[in-house]
Amino acid sequence: MSNPVLVEVTRGDVVESRHRGAIAIFDANGTPVLKIGDTGRRVFPRSAIKALQALPLVESGAADALDYDPAELALACSSHNGEERHVNAARVMLIKAGLEDDALECGPQWPSRVEDVAGLARAGETPCALHNNCSGKHAGFLGLAKVMGAPTRGYVLPDHPVQQEIKAVLEAMTGDTLTPDICGIDGCAIPTFATPLDGFARAFAAFGTGENLEPLRAEAARRLYDACVDNAFMVAGTDRFCTRAMAGFRRRVFVKTGAEGVFCATIPELGLGIALKCDDGASRASEVMMASILEAFLDLNDDEKALLQDLTQPAIKTRLDVKAGVIRPTSDLLTDLKRAASVSA
Repeated sequence: MSNPVLVEVTRGDVVESRHRGAIAIFDANGTPVLKIGDTGRRVFPRSAIKALQALPLVESGAADALDYDPAELALACSSHNGEERHVNAARVMLIKAGLEDDALECGPQWPSRVEDVAGLARAGETPCALHNNCSGKHAGFLGLAKVMGAPTRGYVLPDHPVQQEIKAVLEAMTGDTLTPDICGIDGCAIPTFATPLDGFARAFAAFGTGENLEPLRAEAARRLYDACVDNAFMVAGTDRFCTRAMAGFRRRVFVKTGAEGVFCATIPELGLGIALKCDDGASRASEVMMASILEAFLDLNDDEKALLQDLTQPAIKTRLDVKAGVIRPTSDLLTDLKRAASVSA
């Protein structure tokens, strides 16, 4: 079955491109609030579930043993731009674990922003693994390995104790059984398991509310949520959707993007977990999908309305910075969201 068109891109008054996708929204009791498209199809969540992958770091006591502060916990959940604050925080996390930069097994990556690339070039430097957008997550994995007494080499491999701990958490949170046939390798070299969007939506409803979680895990989820929403810059960075949304909503929402058009989120005040995927992997469409969900379900103040106006219908511009069109949710998507929001209110 083909997923419906959820986002369209205009040039002038003509729709030039269309993006199909699926959305799952569940409440804290594990009941679906809205399902659009094939939410039972397995998808790789990529970086959208880094907050779940960080749960063992906190609930094991490793984060406290290493004295990781909230900004560093946020970095453990991040897909950052490779800006100076991100790189320095990842380095400090390694130092606290008694490790050098070369312990990271995520590979080097150029920073996301031209300004930061230019800064490296001026200094005659090339990027290292600390600039990798996943370096905070990997620093957290290494910290967990050190406290567990596990080898730090090979921590990215499926049979390593760190990855086994993460797999167990994901199975418990999503209700899925993660087998080798649905396992791939993420861009940063760790295992990634394809799971239905329904499972991720249920997981993030629990993550945001603590409902149906044992006390230790509920407390770990609360600490990670607080760390991310209070340190939104560390989760992404300058001009990034996740940072703008979490900073603008001032602790009301947690959102996290992943590669190939995936997003996960939680709205604790409504007890909701959200997971979505744009079929063609376009982040420009997945961001509009997520922004449209926030706009439909939340009571907004004037500042939040202004923020979402920019995020739900970002402009398509020419090289001369003239507006040529917009990226916008379809009318069918808006109708479905409005209906679901009114029922769940």
